[in-house]
Amino acid sequence: MKIFSTLVLAVAAAQQVLAHYRFLGINGSGDYDYIRLYQNQYSNGPITNVQSTDIRCNLGAATTTGTLTVAAGSTVTFRTSISHPGPLLWYMAKAPSTVNGWDGSGNVWFKIAQTGATFSGGAMNWPSSGLTTVSTKIPSSLRAGEYLLRVEHIALHGAGSVGGSQHYISCAQLKVTGGGSGNPSPLVSFPGAYSPQDPGILINIYWPVPTSYTPPGPSVWQG
Repeated sequence: MKIFSTLVLAVAAAQQVLAHYRFLGINGSGDYDYIRLYQNQYSNGPITNVQSTDIRCNLGAATTTGTLTVAAGSTVTFRTSISHPGPLLWYMAKAPSTVNGWDGSGNVWFKIAQTGATFSGGAMNWPSSGLTTVSTKIPSSLRAGEYLLRVEHIALHGAGSVGGSQHYISCAQLKVTGGGSGNPSPLVSFPGAYSPQDPGILINIYWPVPTSYTPPGPSVWQG
């Protein structure tokens, strides 16, 4: 019986790890060619403390990697395997000069896109759940320069108590060409953009079934 119980626990732990996911291979590149490597890349574990500096680019994320050149108005795509319900959010932050080595601290982040929930027939649905690739458009009016691009999926299946939301995050380094003279706003910091009590983070998505949902963080900059 003890052996059986141990096996059950081992299988459960393995299933939990398999349910975790990452964002890799931007625009067909190798896994971390342009994405900042973080300490839990093998377990794929989420960040659960939104007040930690790890909420910025994942657990102990490096500040150096390659920098991918993309044009303003173009689309970037990551490989993933989203397996939990929740919103998908995209942020960018402009580096003072070179993005390589910059830590992304301060009120420098702005949201460029998000996908929340849909509602029909009394059910709450998540368009991002089950995706194996995710894409976003780099705003056309974004000024040329070097940026961090932050992709985040917030798993809400256990978010009925504080600390129950799971944040899956990657940061890519980009050099944006072309563009315009846009001034992104509002600007927020990570940590700082979220509170553990935010209704988009602290929520029971199962019962009673919500009839509306607003993702956490600032409004989307329409650039």
